Amino acid sequence: MTSQSQNPAIRIGIDLGGTKIEAIALDQAGHERFRHRIPTPQGDYASTVRAIAGIGAKAQSETQQFVSGSKASIGVGIPGTISPATGLIKGANSVCLIGHALDVDLALAIGQPVRLANDADCFALSEASDGAGSHGQIVFGAILGTGVGSGLVIDKKIVRGPNAITGEWGHNPLPWPTDDERPGPSCYCGRQGCIETFLSGPGLSADFHRAERRNLTATEIAASAKRGDTDATLALDRYVNRLARALGTIINIIDPSVIVLGGGLSHIERLYSDVAPLLPQYVFSDTVATPIRPPVHGDASGVRGAAWLWP
Repeated sequence: MTSQSQNPAIRIGIDLGGTKIEAIALDQAGHERFRHRIPTPQGDYASTVRAIAGIGAKAQSETQQFVSGSKASIGVGIPGTISPATGLIKGANSVCLIGHALDVDLALAIGQPVRLANDADCFALSEASDGAGSHGQIVFGAILGTGVGSGLVIDKKIVRGPNAITGEWGHNPLPWPTDDERPGPSCYCGRQGCIETFLSGPGLSADFHRAERRNLTATEIAASAKRGDTDATLALDRYVNRLARALGTIINIIDPSVIVLGGGLSHIERLYSDVAPLLPQYVFSDTVATPIRPPVHGDASGVRGAAWLWP
């Protein structure tokens, strides 16, 4: 590792998504100097590696005037993680990545070391570095989207456990379930009643359908509730209470300085006004001082966090 990559003038972050690959370049102050998107090759590992290397090279070229001839650092956020046992990608919803040494292959294709992290970790790192959690020591970034995941950052560093599953919050059971929540919906992980089956976007839609026999997306439910629809409002009431229970257990375990919400459901305004008052019921303390905040960088937090993977 070169001295330039230890303290780079430019940090390049690349976010590997299911439909797009996005690259960003940040200077030392965190200011954006470059941004570009390309489509993600579908189901083709070798093409994906070439696409990431290509957009990384474009970012290098476009920001060369800021780095005085040295190479910028490159970090990549991925929808999975590296297995500590094998060094290969596991748990990726982009299944063509699974079983490959992506960090090694990218380093060879790009010609320099590359750091990889789960996209939820990148989200949390971005918000801890210069976002909603920048003044907090312990930042829990909760992703509420197609799935439910999270990242944990302490002292501006991603926490990586020995099993590489830190933040697998969505595959724990919903806390303090009511009778009508047991045993809970089936989850793709093979269990029932996982937090993800209640708090993901599809989980909210499924809950609404079970109660009302109508099909609405999570976005449509939130919009209908805002217009005063009673059924949608009741669905959000249930969602808010479940989120309070789930976050209450997180506060009990890690006592974060701040919780930052990401993903599509993080745009629901009620989450920031209605969850916090419910937390004292579930937190084992006489005070609950942990704020719940929206992300400062919004949908860009994942790619920004990939850039911050280098110190």
